Amino acid sequence: MKRFVFALSLLALTAPAFAQGGRGGGAPAAPIALEPGASQADVDKALLAAPDPMKAAATVIQWKPDLSGYTTLRKGTNRMVCFDKSGLPGQQAFSIECTSIGNLPRAQQNIKFESETDRAKRQAALDAAEKDGSRAKPEFGSVWYHVMGASQEGARHHMTIAVPMATKASLGLPEDGAQGGVWIMNAGTTTAHLMTPGE
Repeated sequence: MKRFVFALSLLALTAPAFAQGGRGGGAPAAPIALEPGASQADVDKALLAAPDPMKAAATVIQWKPDLSGYTTLRKGTNRMVCFDKSGLPGQQAFSIECTSIGNLPRAQQNIKFESETDRAKRQAALDAAEKDGSRAKPEFGSVWYHVMGASQEGARHHMTIAVPMATKASLGLPEDGAQGGVWIMNAGTTTAHLMTPGE
């Protein structure tokens, strides 16, 4: 019963976001104007990870080279934000990400932590932030879409659903993938997220 309630809750959280993409018989909305100085090519690249129904209304940002913040390339009208991380310190040569706009503080923390190329130091910094409470939590039930690889041609798609602090006890899902179904990775932390086979 707990799993059924969770599945219904997750559907309720994600359905409104997809509904914003629009469907039905109306005329398509006019394209959203770019911010001054923004490149359409940069916007199009950042949208490669977005689900088709949400691309037209998504916000697109560009991280500053020093990772101190971001510039908005296009201000969207739904809750999705997309950005290109390709070539940033610690990132793959081709790396695009989309998520809920409410996850921007978490996303910025992520790229700062990931810029530490020493794996042990990076994990120590993550563990310290988790322990002292400074780690930004993602929105519960929000989806993270990734397209990444050594090149665009060889990039793979990956999707996770954030369930910060979730555990087997709270969701009724296993904390490893041994059973072959949906499971919670990093259970009990702000990084807890649902993994699904094939994603």
